[in-house]
Amino acid sequence: MRIAICDDESAQQMLLQKYLTEWAQMSGTPLKSELFASAEAFSFTWEDDKDFDLLILDIEMGPLNGMDLAAHIRKDDEEIPILFVTGYEKYMAQGYEVSALHYLLKPIRKEKLFSLLDRLKEKNLRQEQRLLFQTEDGPISLPPSKIWYLEAQAHWCVLYTADREYTLHFSIGELERFLSGQPEFLRCHRSYLVNAGHICAILKTELVLDDNRRLPLSRSAQKKVNQAFIALHEDSVFRRAPHQ
Repeated sequence: MRIAICDDESAQQMLLQKYLTEWAQMSGTPLKSELFASAEAFSFTWEDDKDFDLLILDIEMGPLNGMDLAAHIRKDDEEIPILFVTGYEKYMAQGYEVSALHYLLKPIRKEKLFSLLDRLKEKNLRQEQRLLFQTEDGPISLPPSKIWYLEAQAHWCVLYTADREYTLHFSIGELERFLSGQPEFLRCHRSYLVNAGHICAILKTELVLDDNRRLPLSRSAQKKVNQAFIALHEDSVFRRAPHQ
């Protein structure tokens, strides 16, 4: 999940990013958050990159405020969820004009934000492409984000999710070819395929996943895994407004 936070108060930005990180860890959701210090800064990025899952916009920004930014975004995309944060209830009626997902009043309640994110994740999972696997107990259908890693065991493989495992009567090579259209899946070791979205840290000889499970990392795979991990997280940085 890729989320933009557009707020001209750095303390509010960091608080929202902290809450998003907590929710991602609790829910097992791969998440990238990007910070924008003004509506102009986000608008500059939006012109070339519209691949976001959620926009969190402060309203009281100037000279271009969050409501004006939302109206501009709606000209290009009528579906992307927009969440407003504001200290004033007077703006809530205007949100209907830009089909806002919701309002959060400052100070932001973490539980309220988590509830909204849970609902959005559930909706996205319903829409996400699913992969069909034949297991020893019958066929299963899973969205790619639910798959944490696959492990080769003798002549078959075990597929691991956050809380379950499935035995697949296929080799690791066959599954690697099957998942070749999903760039988040990487061969980190001759016996393992990992979903890069669930990697928390890369050590010298192993990977640490979000739930602290550890997978071996072969020397030959280090460069490719590092590059994929950096590419996945390189946008989670503070962005300044462009110079005029």
